[in-house]
Amino acid sequence: MDPLKLTRARPGAPFTVTFDGREIEALPGQTIAAALWASGVTAWRTTRGEGRARGVFCGIGVCFDCLVTVDGRPGRRACLVAAVPGADVRTQVGTGHEEASPGQAGPGQAGPGQAGPGQARPEGAEPR
Repeated sequence: MDPLKLTRARPGAPFTVTFDGREIEALPGQTIAAALWASGVTAWRTTRGEGRARGVFCGIGVCFDCLVTVDGRPGRRACLVAAVPGADVRTQVGTGHEEASPGQAGPGQAGPGQAGPGQARPEGAEPR
């Protein structure tokens, strides 16, 4: 059965985010990982040592396999960061630190837009 019929949910209007130069559709409330999956993208990071593909593993922000660079900020967990209109999401190679600017949060460091368990917070939103 269609989950939308079960909940009578009506999603908001779709918008686009850019992933490695390609526009993908996202819905309000979706995480970056959910938008990527819905667009058929299952891997968006490679490991530093052997270049192995990674995507979502745990889906709750614990494993750090889903790291992406969002609007120039590396180390963002795609399963926790909400997709927002116009976001520039890029594949991350290794830790992404070579792409980081001074003062940006790296892997394992909470930064603006990192959500708590079970909630997606838009990039730059303050915790409650």
